[in-house]
Amino acid sequence: MMLFLYIWQGLLTVLALGLAVMLVALARQIGVLHERLAPLGNQEAKPGLDVGQIVPRLVLHTLQGQPFVVGDTLPAGAKQLLLFVAAECPVCKRVIPIARQVAAERGLDLIFVGDGPEPELKSMVAARPEMQGVPLITGVELALVLQINRMPAMVLLDERGTILAKDLVNTRRQIEGLLGNMTATPPQGLTDTGAMSHAAV
Repeated sequence: MMLFLYIWQGLLTVLALGLAVMLVALARQIGVLHERLAPLGNQEAKPGLDVGQIVPRLVLHTLQGQPFVVGDTLPAGAKQLLLFVAAECPVCKRVIPIARQVAAERGLDLIFVGDGPEPELKSMVAARPEMQGVPLITGVELALVLQINRMPAMVLLDERGTILAKDLVNTRRQIEGLLGNMTATPPQGLTDTGAMSHAAV
């Protein structure tokens, strides 16, 4: 009888230790997921160009190695919608088709800005039909100028390169809300150091 109790106690001890290890591992995974999938948008302001300021002319490159200029003068009324994405970002993959649909509905020129190694970005584009036919540009300069630190981030530019909207997005409602706040024409006299109410990344 005593032997049975010792064996039972040993089994319970092993089971308790196993559960403790599993709980620690589970807590760690929950922490990782919380960091990755935490609600985006309305984050604290960080340094970098913001709404109302003008993006400098930057020559970046597409995945095919062709030059692509951001911040250049566009035809009157044209607007560029920049979506910053990364191959390892699961939220980005969910937002990409939504952004493409919204851009098409609103007549915006959608441009993907990729973060990470080019081979991974090429694999991402090849595996996702909704990314076909849309330029994907690479280079850290634009992300540094705008201080894009988390993704997916969206930036809307007018024909002069003025930032009309800027924020992190992870749902259609957030995208439409961000674009709903855009101004069709910046106030007169606004310069590249001007300030407006903003939604910062």
